[in-house]
Amino acid sequence: MDTGLSLLDWLVLAERELLLFAGVFFLLGTMDEIAMDAVWCWLRLTRRVRTGRVDRQQFRQRKLGGPAAVFIPAWQEDRVIAGTIAHALNVWPQAELRIYVGCYRDDAATAVAVMQGAGQDGRVRLVIHDRTGPSTKADCLNRLYTALEADEARNGQPFRLVLLHDAEDMVDPAALGLLDSAIDTAEFVQLPVLPMPQRASRWIGSHYCEEFAEAHAKGMVVRDALGAALPAAGVGCAFSRQLLSEIAHRRGADGPFSVESLTEDYELGLSIKAAGARSRFLRVRGEDGELVATRACFPDQLEGAVRQKARWVHGIALQGWDRLGWPSGMLDIWMRLHDRRGPINALVLFSGYLLIMISGVLAMARAGGGGPVWRTDPLLSALLWVNLASVGWRAVVRFAFAAREFGWAEGGRAVLRIPLANVVAIMAGRRAMFAYVGTLLGGPPRWDKTVHHAHPMTMMAHHPA
Repeated sequence: MDTGLSLLDWLVLAERELLLFAGVFFLLGTMDEIAMDAVWCWLRLTRRVRTGRVDRQQFRQRKLGGPAAVFIPAWQEDRVIAGTIAHALNVWPQAELRIYVGCYRDDAATAVAVMQGAGQDGRVRLVIHDRTGPSTKADCLNRLYTALEADEARNGQPFRLVLLHDAEDMVDPAALGLLDSAIDTAEFVQLPVLPMPQRASRWIGSHYCEEFAEAHAKGMVVRDALGAALPAAGVGCAFSRQLLSEIAHRRGADGPFSVESLTEDYELGLSIKAAGARSRFLRVRGEDGELVATRACFPDQLEGAVRQKARWVHGIALQGWDRLGWPSGMLDIWMRLHDRRGPINALVLFSGYLLIMISGVLAMARAGGGGPVWRTDPLLSALLWVNLASVGWRAVVRFAFAAREFGWAEGGRAVLRIPLANVVAIMAGRRAMFAYVGTLLGGPPRWDKTVHHAHPMTMMAHHPA
């Protein structure tokens, strides 16, 4: 059927529709971000939130209020786990500490590395899972939980709190004492996570820096100050032992972690408020001005970054919709919407990049005198200018938060990395959707984890506070 429209005419129609679609959804996302920015600015100006100061040495030497367990699930982490354990044992001298490391029966290399990292220190407990790895992270955590229960029954002394960490983490010397102190006033406490800039991966591995710097200096601060449910990051977070026991009892399972979920830490954190317990996001700096946080190196290759972010989108936005539903309060509904923007963000970003390509083709055609003339539409023009202004504002915000933690140079690179971060988000959204459809068709959840090559200790350098 001949419509009488040329290829360029079709491109003009596509340009207009994409501009309208992308523009409207970009605007909705902008409204969400500006609302978060406005609340954060109000909290800061009214001094309702402040980043406190602590003496690291004081909290490093602090006697704990009771035994503390650290859970580290591990699968093929022989390159980094020894350094993580050795560092934690060195900076946390408390005798009440026990580090439980979960390895799979078919991963002897990681088990050997765990023993190398522990040396002669008896505070490390190697737990071998009786399954072929990997299952899910939650399944490995539940195996550690049953080991902890067995130790409690054997020793007749319950633990006071349980910390979660990953195999590639570099813990802060003040973290254990600080969390032990804070658990007196909250059943769940989360410390910030601070990705390390990677000189060998300035674009992929380092783009996590600005994302976490903003999320854990603004988003989590706003949630905590307003009393919204706090998601757990899975590292640098502490739970009261009694709370985990109550959650495991309610679930009627072998442990408190949901083995069906790919983001069991996020789900567990949100369930704390629903259980009537207290949550707290603890953001403080040491006497040197450095943030008390968990430092880690994130994937330094595109495939690894896409895989990791796809797991987050799948677990938080897609599985979360199924498993957690929607809360009752408007504040928590807003935060849940904010968390679940991943899939629509990927679609909108893809539409935006497609729009740029089509507009480029039409611009070249018009420059050659063969393209349709652009006809100004007041609505679309206004939408375009508002979104352009919002992009500029997001770049300023991203620069500010990244520069605060990592210096001006890294702040500048954070702005330059925005297009790449968008590409990663698009690819992760696509992968997450396919993975989610697979689970709907009956496929089992799988720990689609990333391989870690670098440890923060190997690249730790001073960053301006």
